[in-house]
Amino acid sequence: MSSEFLAYESPQQMSALEDLRSDLLNHPLYESVQTHENLRLFMREHSFAVWDFMSLLKRLQQIATCCDIPWSPATDASHARFINEIVLGEECDEDGRGGYSSHFELYLAAMEEVEADTRPIRTFIAQVQNRVPIEQALKKAEILPSTRDFVQSTLRLAMKGQPHEVAAAFFYGREDVIPDMFSRFVESLPNQGVTVERFGHYLRRHIELDANDHGPLSKRLLATLCDNQQHRESEAIATASRAISQRISLWDGILNQIRVQNQA
Repeated sequence: MSSEFLAYESPQQMSALEDLRSDLLNHPLYESVQTHENLRLFMREHSFAVWDFMSLLKRLQQIATCCDIPWSPATDASHARFINEIVLGEECDEDGRGGYSSHFELYLAAMEEVEADTRPIRTFIAQVQNRVPIEQALKKAEILPSTRDFVQSTLRLAMKGQPHEVAAAFFYGREDVIPDMFSRFVESLPNQGVTVERFGHYLRRHIELDANDHGPLSKRLLATLCDNQQHRESEAIATASRAISQRISLWDGILNQIRVQNQA
């Protein structure tokens, strides 16, 4: 991870952020997902992080483009281009079988392929679509408390965060670190003993897109939204650190449950 695009970066803040990133990438969860049951548990919980990613992206789309009627031109067409390219990839990407799919729906297909429990995420989505308040829907979801906390923090930021804070969580907490995280899961897939073609496609597609396209685009957007203002850059790095810490807590919760599962 490189931060040279931030003119007023604090060495102390960046060092702490680098340490958190290292902790995340060296988390024992990756090598602990060893069995079919472990994988199904992981995917049941992780599906909520796959879903809430889109709320961060859609907030950035609101910031960088015009989603209102009547329409008016975006303040900066280059920003609109950045975000719309990412939305295109996330919301209607190639599905690897000649069609198109959102990455969230591709993940659900991967869950069904390994017989992971999709009921918690599908029930949650149905409640959201039926206008059930998000806090109430999350409270009812049959998921780990750490997963619930992760989603709540993501949605809170997506709805109330400043533009540069949302962009910081999106870049540092998602697009910058996902290729390295998912590469670690790809290494363990052959050990599962079940067909994981859909999950493997999902992981490899994210590794390719985020490393080569989405990561650089979101990095440029963050730099522009910080606009060389010291207080914004400081807030961005602080938000990034919280985002990675929350991901570590999410992984901790799943890892603890896997250990319980393995002892049963």
